[in-house]
Amino acid sequence: MKLRPLMITLALLTPAVSPVPAAAAGGSYSATIRRTEYGIPHVTAKDYDGLGFGYGYAFAQDNLCTLASWVVTLRGERSRYFGPKAESDDPVRPVSNLASDVYHKSVAGSGVVRRLLARPAPVGPSDELRRLVDGYVAGYNRYLEDTGVANLPDPTCRGRAWVGPITATDMWNNLLDLDRMTSSSSFKDAITGIAGSEDDRPRPKPAAGSNAWALGGQATRGGGGMVLADPHFPWRGIRRFYQVQLTIPGVLDVSGGSLYGTPVVQIGHNAKVAWTHTVSHAQHFTVYRLKRADGHSYTVDGRAEPMGRQEVEVTLPDGTVSGHTLLTSRYGPVLAVGQTDEAAYALADANAANLRAADEWLAMARAGSLDELRAAQRTYQGMPFVHTLATDVSGTAYFADTSLVPHVSDAQAKRCAASSPGPSPVPGLDAYVLDGSTSACLWGRDGDAVVPGVFGPGNQPRLARADYVANSNNTYWMTNPAKPLTGYPKAYGETGTDLEPRPRVGLDMIAQRLSGADGLGAPGFTLETLQATVRGKRNLTFELMRDDLLKLCRTHRSSPGSSSPGRSSPGPGADVRDACRTLGKWDGRATLDGAGAVLWREFFARLGRPAKPGEPVFSPWRVPFDPERPLTTPSGLKIDDPGVRQALADAALFFRSNRIPLTLTPGQAQSYSSIPIPGCTEGEGCFDRVRTGGPLSTDGRYPEVNTGSSFMMAVELTKDGPRTRTVLTYSLSANPASPHHTDQTALFSRGGWVTERFTPAEIAADPHLGTVTVHGRH
Repeated sequence: MKLRPLMITLALLTPAVSPVPAAAAGGSYSATIRRTEYGIPHVTAKDYDGLGFGYGYAFAQDNLCTLASWVVTLRGERSRYFGPKAESDDPVRPVSNLASDVYHKSVAGSGVVRRLLARPAPVGPSDELRRLVDGYVAGYNRYLEDTGVANLPDPTCRGRAWVGPITATDMWNNLLDLDRMTSSSSFKDAITGIAGSEDDRPRPKPAAGSNAWALGGQATRGGGGMVLADPHFPWRGIRRFYQVQLTIPGVLDVSGGSLYGTPVVQIGHNAKVAWTHTVSHAQHFTVYRLKRADGHSYTVDGRAEPMGRQEVEVTLPDGTVSGHTLLTSRYGPVLAVGQTDEAAYALADANAANLRAADEWLAMARAGSLDELRAAQRTYQGMPFVHTLATDVSGTAYFADTSLVPHVSDAQAKRCAASSPGPSPVPGLDAYVLDGSTSACLWGRDGDAVVPGVFGPGNQPRLARADYVANSNNTYWMTNPAKPLTGYPKAYGETGTDLEPRPRVGLDMIAQRLSGADGLGAPGFTLETLQATVRGKRNLTFELMRDDLLKLCRTHRSSPGSSSPGRSSPGPGADVRDACRTLGKWDGRATLDGAGAVLWREFFARLGRPAKPGEPVFSPWRVPFDPERPLTTPSGLKIDDPGVRQALADAALFFRSNRIPLTLTPGQAQSYSSIPIPGCTEGEGCFDRVRTGGPLSTDGRYPEVNTGSSFMMAVELTKDGPRTRTVLTYSLSANPASPHHTDQTALFSRGGWVTERFTPAEIAADPHLGTVTVHGRH
């Protein structure tokens, strides 16, 4: 049925407090979109249908091409339009289009989404979420119909045959794929057995990113709660954040970051509660080793079970069809890799049938207190792979790993692994490999778990404090050093392990602020000192190694030339005096003008490499890690190791050989869309780290920044309402023709923040305000 013409009203919506009807009145959609500075949309509607409609319309205005491309991916049609060997648009772990298509068609063919939609909440979606999704789809399609594919403002997909209307099924598949992001969706090539693309360069494993602090009343000057959100997600593709405020007067009023193609806010706040997430180190899947019987069958408890067969067909550019057969088991898909005559492996994913995350985020957005937020998490139990850190106006700080973790006790893991010899079938796969030949190794069940096979809330690591909780992708045990968390199943992560430099610098930043030792004034956090702390750009490894490095510089003015494979060409000797002078003058901050920051990165990246071929990798730390001193070890630089001297010589030689200034700064070496980007890398111990697409080139430039701080939010909850500062590092729109393609990127580059407009009065006071009201029919 053709939609009615779009109606646009250039006026502010007058808020109305009324109950939300069970369905949109008369089968119509209506929403008002108010855009403030940097194009940030504030969507208001009287019901969930209209709210979804307004959100889908606003998002399509800014980012239709990104979602249109991803819908092609979810439907398994990339090979048809872009060729089977080209790289997919998955921003986390791209594979060939053919591998992507086979995987996504297998998910669609499994019927998992259809079965979940037939279930009532909490296992299936709530009525509110279904209406949001339907409205979002209608809003996106309305914008596309009104604009026309041939007239889209984004040249990326203007006039392309693969652009068209989307369906609710597409959106449910996107929500499922998001929940599987660090599990099944990360192993498309292993599941399908299809590897390779037109670009066969090795790709680094994506580093888990994000920093999060929840500050309680004892840590803040005002006595209320504060949250710092600093997720480190990809800067391109479907896993970018979109900044939005979603309001149903009297029912819902939430502002924050929403991942592309989802109708809910994942990281944000309302008037009384704020929350954020970091990627958890817990296991979210296991691998089962299958004992093969005759043909495509395997044995469980001595009896043969046939493997399921799934036939998948992918259409190629010339219209021909490529057929593929995938095998399944009672545990999950049988991996196409690692198979022998005796064994095969199956992937058991705790998020295989999880659509509950979106409902959990929606319920958290409605929470009026920390207790209500925790109740939302207990009700839905849908967090796929993240920790939650939150606070409220009362000033209690809260941490929990409520992610879905397979119910494998430590004793079971040991017992089942002992009878399952052999390495993991996927190199680098960090998960339990369990014996699939006995039902004694099936996942267990907790009585308080919504679904079987996962740990329930009573077994999850959690901590509530009056001062703070923090996480930077370390395991849960050092959430607050004053109260180490221990005693939880190892499936949630190890305790007593090296924190890594980034979590250490984050905890040190908090400690210095609480003591006032950071030079930012009286102890305790204010919104302003929280912003200043994050902008510090400290490089912890330099701080920990600087004194020893300068000692090395005083005693070794030159070092032998390089002779190791992959290093600079050997020479008679490498004079490191200029490099030492540069590093000696550097203040250890990875700011745009940090002369020495890039030289340190290149030196540090070479540390640990053997001095001679065949020698083992070495640790550059003078003082090794001590689990009794996790905040201060490891430390120092092992200057007597020839590998350390060699690394300094190699770095200096690389700069000199390529005529790169030793004073090269981050602002000169790294950028995004031609805008200089400050910051340094994960390994160096940088809080708001960046990652580029490869190493430093001979022209003194890194490939474009592709991951790092994405949607940054600092919020203070007060009795008078929230005070919030944000910055969307890559800006609101992926459309290169949009005025909001790089405006916040330029702001981020110079250390700026956006003052959020949350209340109707704050929104109305924006001199850049633009308002439209959009209507449509079901």
